[in-house]
Amino acid sequence: MHKLILKPGREKSLKRRHPWIFSGGIARIEGDPQAGESVIVCGADGAALAVAAYSPHSQIRARVWDWIIHDIDAEFITQRITRAAASRGALSEGTDGVRLVHGETDGLPGIVADRYGDTVVVQLLSTGAERWRDAIADALAGLTGVVRVIERSDADVRALEGLQSRSGLLRGVAAKGPLIVVEHGLKFSVDVEQGHKTGFYLDQRDNRLALRNMSRGKTVLDCFCYTGGFALNALAGGAAAVMAIDSSGPALQAARANAALNQLNGTEWLEADVFKTLRTFRDAGRTFDLIVLDPPKLAPTAAHAEKAARAYKDINLLGFKLLNPGGMLMTYSCSGGISPDLFQKIVAGAALDAGVDARIEGWLHGAADHPVALNFPEGEYLKGLICRVEDQAP
Repeated sequence: MHKLILKPGREKSLKRRHPWIFSGGIARIEGDPQAGESVIVCGADGAALAVAAYSPHSQIRARVWDWIIHDIDAEFITQRITRAAASRGALSEGTDGVRLVHGETDGLPGIVADRYGDTVVVQLLSTGAERWRDAIADALAGLTGVVRVIERSDADVRALEGLQSRSGLLRGVAAKGPLIVVEHGLKFSVDVEQGHKTGFYLDQRDNRLALRNMSRGKTVLDCFCYTGGFALNALAGGAAAVMAIDSSGPALQAARANAALNQLNGTEWLEADVFKTLRTFRDAGRTFDLIVLDPPKLAPTAAHAEKAARAYKDINLLGFKLLNPGGMLMTYSCSGGISPDLFQKIVAGAALDAGVDARIEGWLHGAADHPVALNFPEGEYLKGLICRVEDQAP
């Protein structure tokens, strides 16, 4: 096996079991590893520390498979996937949509797999994952009740690994009709071929249910509504009225279809730019009892954090200004470059600039099938707050 030798002192994070080795920490490569091939990672003293997948084009030059030195083969991949899927057994209550594999947290860097009923949708986002593509597909197809595996390796991050986009049927037979999943009694049609991520935002499952329990009798504004997950939960919870905004016409078309699928009426669907629309509502003096802000990723890395922070502050400031006294703001960031502490500071600054007194009544995270490894805090990409607005500040 090829070797990757670290610079002196650069083994500290690896000894804390952080799974990424950055290019700047490497002294030299012994051998000629190809993309995705396994390398033994060694400290400057030559001590073997881990076995990792090599990525010649990425700043993350290697991703650790294991801290025990051994060959990485199809059997290893199958065992890891089987173990990850088995750990989700108790987490799928109330839904047939669940994340089976969550990348580094499951010891499978660059691999994401979501199950929707009898269908698994997989994303292969690193060179190591790409190298073991067939073994991954076989392992997922072998899980009980799975009839097809679909690939959605079309995320932008693949370009950073020097990989082309890939999508399509990997194993099994194509579905004959729309893919319908049930989540806490609501039905959603999932577009696994063209939808965002793997087709649906499973990470927000618990937060959608939380919104449902907060919505009775309230006027609700759902911003960046996508296919209606939050909006329909608000209606199911007895909201007095719901407005849902998204800039994507196809997403709103799917949201309307999901509303009809559940026989839920009472949502006003608006195709518009959210930032501009909220400013228009502010100028018109329009207010709501409960507002959901779930924008797309604005800071994929820490390098984008400063610019993203301004955008997060802007939209949260507008959200606070549109709330009735006693109103609730459910606000999120899915940006890995924005830490939970920074996000809380941004929201606090927005409330101050909006001239409102607000308090945090809940911290929000990804669902339990999206766990965060203690040695890999970068896995905590989704964070959110429930804030209640009190009387106007003097």
